[in-house]
Amino acid sequence: MSHRLSTPHRPQLPAGRRRFGARLPIVLFRGGLGRALGKRLLLLHHTGRISELGRRTVLEVVEHDAAHGSWIVASGFGPRADWYRNLHAEPKTVIQVGNRHRAVTAHFLTPDDGAEIMAGYAQRHPRTAQRLCTFMALPSDGSEAGFREVGGSIPFVRLDADTDPRLP
Repeated sequence: MSHRLSTPHRPQLPAGRRRFGARLPIVLFRGGLGRALGKRLLLLHHTGRISELGRRTVLEVVEHDAAHGSWIVASGFGPRADWYRNLHAEPKTVIQVGNRHRAVTAHFLTPDDGAEIMAGYAQRHPRTAQRLCTFMALPSDGSEAGFREVGGSIPFVRLDADTDPRLP
Protein backbone atom coordinates (compact mmCIF):
# COMPACT_ATOMS: atom_id res chain seq x y z
CA MET A 1 0.00 0.00 0.00
CA SER A 2 1.58 3.30 -1.02
CA HIS A 3 1.11 6.42 1.00
CA ARG A 4 1.24 10.01 -0.24
CA LEU A 5 3.62 11.61 2.24
CA SER A 6 7.18 10.50 2.46
CA THR A 7 7.69 9.97 6.19
CA PRO A 8 11.23 8.87 6.94
CA HIS A 9 10.68 9.61 10.63
CA ARG A 10 7.97 7.90 12.62
CA PRO A 11 7.58 8.32 16.36
CA GLN A 12 9.61 5.99 18.51
CA LEU A 13 7.72 3.27 20.31
CA PRO A 14 7.18 4.24 23.94
CA ALA A 15 9.75 3.04 26.45
CA GLY A 16 10.06 3.23 30.22
CA ARG A 17 7.34 5.29 31.89
CA ARG A 18 5.74 6.17 28.55
CA ARG A 19 5.40 2.46 27.75
CA PHE A 20 3.84 1.83 31.15
CA GLY A 21 1.39 4.69 30.54
CA ALA A 22 0.58 3.39 27.07
CA ARG A 23 -0.04 -0.12 28.40
CA LEU A 24 -2.13 0.97 31.41
CA PRO A 25 -5.45 0.97 29.49
CA ILE A 26 -4.90 -2.73 28.72
CA VAL A 27 -4.77 -3.43 32.45
CA LEU A 28 -7.99 -1.46 32.93
CA PHE A 29 -9.74 -3.40 30.16
CA ARG A 30 -8.55 -6.73 31.58
CA GLY A 31 -9.69 -5.69 35.06
CA GLY A 32 -13.25 -5.13 33.82
CA LEU A 33 -12.91 -1.34 33.87
CA GLY A 34 -13.18 -0.81 30.12
CA ARG A 35 -16.36 1.19 30.58
CA ALA A 36 -14.32 3.85 32.44
CA LEU A 37 -12.33 4.48 29.25
CA GLY A 38 -15.42 5.52 27.30
CA LYS A 39 -16.12 4.85 23.65
CA ARG A 40 -13.00 6.54 22.24
CA LEU A 41 -10.76 3.57 23.04
CA LEU A 42 -11.04 -0.09 22.17
CA LEU A 43 -8.99 -3.14 23.03
CA LEU A 44 -7.91 -5.08 19.97
CA HIS A 45 -7.15 -8.77 20.46
CA HIS A 46 -4.88 -10.08 17.71
CA THR A 47 -2.66 -13.07 17.08
CA GLY A 48 1.07 -12.71 16.53
CA ARG A 49 1.81 -13.65 12.94
CA ILE A 50 5.09 -15.33 13.92
CA SER A 51 4.61 -16.35 17.56
CA GLU A 52 0.91 -17.22 17.14
CA LEU A 53 0.44 -15.90 20.70
CA GLY A 54 -2.49 -13.72 21.70
CA ARG A 55 -1.68 -10.01 21.79
CA ARG A 56 -3.62 -6.95 22.94
CA THR A 57 -3.41 -3.33 21.85
CA VAL A 58 -5.50 -0.33 22.88
CA LEU A 59 -6.41 1.94 19.97
CA GLU A 60 -8.27 5.22 19.67
CA VAL A 61 -11.54 5.01 17.77
CA VAL A 62 -11.43 7.57 14.97
CA GLU A 63 -15.02 6.89 13.83
CA HIS A 64 -17.78 4.60 15.03
CA ASP A 65 -20.89 3.67 13.06
CA ALA A 66 -23.30 2.09 15.54
CA ALA A 67 -25.92 1.40 12.86
CA HIS A 68 -23.53 -0.80 10.87
CA GLY A 69 -21.41 -2.00 13.78
CA SER A 70 -18.07 -0.68 12.56
CA TRP A 71 -15.10 1.07 14.14
CA ILE A 72 -12.31 2.88 12.31
CA VAL A 73 -8.84 2.97 13.85
CA ALA A 74 -5.50 4.27 12.59
CA SER A 75 -1.97 2.96 12.81
CA GLY A 76 -0.07 5.96 14.14
CA PHE A 77 3.19 4.00 13.86
CA GLY A 78 2.49 3.25 10.20
CA PRO A 79 2.06 -0.01 8.30
CA ARG A 80 4.93 -1.64 10.21
CA ALA A 81 3.06 -1.63 13.54
CA ASP A 82 2.79 -5.19 14.81
CA TRP A 83 -0.99 -5.09 15.35
CA TYR A 84 -1.49 -3.79 11.80
CA ARG A 85 0.70 -6.50 10.29
CA ASN A 86 -0.97 -9.14 12.46
CA LEU A 87 -4.41 -8.08 11.18
CA HIS A 88 -3.15 -8.39 7.61
CA ALA A 89 -2.20 -11.99 8.39
CA GLU A 90 -5.48 -12.75 10.21
CA PRO A 91 -8.22 -10.14 9.71
CA LYS A 92 -10.86 -11.96 11.81
CA THR A 93 -10.46 -11.07 15.47
CA VAL A 94 -12.16 -9.69 18.58
CA ILE A 95 -12.37 -6.20 20.01
CA GLN A 96 -13.55 -4.99 23.38
CA VAL A 97 -15.36 -1.68 23.69
CA GLY A 98 -16.26 -0.86 27.26
CA ASN A 99 -16.94 -4.27 28.79
CA ARG A 100 -18.44 -5.75 25.63
CA HIS A 101 -16.59 -8.09 23.26
CA ARG A 102 -17.37 -8.17 19.52
CA ALA A 103 -16.09 -10.45 16.77
CA VAL A 104 -14.90 -8.28 13.87
CA THR A 105 -13.24 -8.49 10.49
CA ALA A 106 -10.57 -5.96 9.53
CA HIS A 107 -10.80 -4.10 6.22
CA PHE A 108 -7.82 -2.01 5.15
CA LEU A 109 -8.80 1.36 3.75
CA THR A 110 -7.26 3.21 0.82
CA PRO A 111 -5.20 6.40 1.17
CA ASP A 112 -8.14 8.31 -0.36
CA ASP A 113 -10.43 6.91 2.35
CA GLY A 114 -7.82 7.90 4.93
CA ALA A 115 -7.75 11.46 3.60
CA GLU A 116 -11.54 11.76 4.01
CA ILE A 117 -11.48 10.20 7.46
CA MET A 118 -8.69 12.47 8.72
CA ALA A 119 -10.40 15.59 7.35
CA GLY A 120 -13.59 14.61 9.21
CA TYR A 121 -11.68 13.79 12.38
CA ALA A 122 -9.88 17.15 12.26
CA GLN A 123 -13.23 18.91 11.93
CA ARG A 124 -14.60 17.13 15.02
CA HIS A 125 -11.37 17.24 17.08
CA PRO A 126 -9.11 20.03 15.69
CA ARG A 127 -6.65 20.24 18.60
CA THR A 128 -6.32 16.49 18.97
CA ALA A 129 -5.77 16.11 15.21
CA GLN A 130 -3.00 18.71 15.26
CA ARG A 131 -1.33 17.07 18.30
CA LEU A 132 -1.58 13.69 16.56
CA CYS A 133 0.21 15.09 13.50
CA THR A 134 2.93 16.57 15.71
CA PHE A 135 3.35 13.30 17.63
CA MET A 136 3.64 11.30 14.41
CA ALA A 137 6.07 13.86 12.92
CA LEU A 138 3.73 14.48 10.00
CA PRO A 139 3.57 18.00 8.58
CA SER A 140 0.19 19.71 8.74
CA ASP A 141 -0.60 23.39 8.47
CA GLY A 142 -3.95 22.87 10.21
CA SER A 143 -5.96 23.32 7.01
CA GLU A 144 -8.43 20.80 5.64
CA ALA A 145 -6.08 20.12 2.71
CA GLY A 146 -3.20 19.57 5.14
CA PHE A 147 -5.20 17.07 7.16
CA ARG A 148 -6.29 15.29 3.97
CA GLU A 149 -2.66 14.92 2.93
CA VAL A 150 -1.73 13.56 6.36
CA GLY A 151 -4.72 11.20 6.31
CA GLY A 152 -3.58 9.77 3.00
CA SER A 153 -0.30 8.73 4.62
CA ILE A 154 -1.76 7.02 7.70
CA PRO A 155 -2.99 3.43 7.42
CA PHE A 156 -6.64 3.23 8.51
CA VAL A 157 -8.53 0.03 9.30
CA ARG A 158 -12.29 -0.46 9.51
CA LEU A 159 -13.34 -3.18 11.95
CA ASP A 160 -16.75 -4.53 10.95
CA ALA A 161 -18.79 -6.52 13.48
CA ASP A 162 -19.43 -10.09 12.41
CA THR A 163 -22.72 -11.83 12.86
CA ASP A 164 -21.34 -15.38 12.55
CA PRO A 165 -21.18 -16.80 16.12
CA ARG A 166 -18.43 -19.26 15.10
CA LEU A 167 -15.93 -16.44 14.72
CA PRO A 168 -13.33 -15.87 17.46
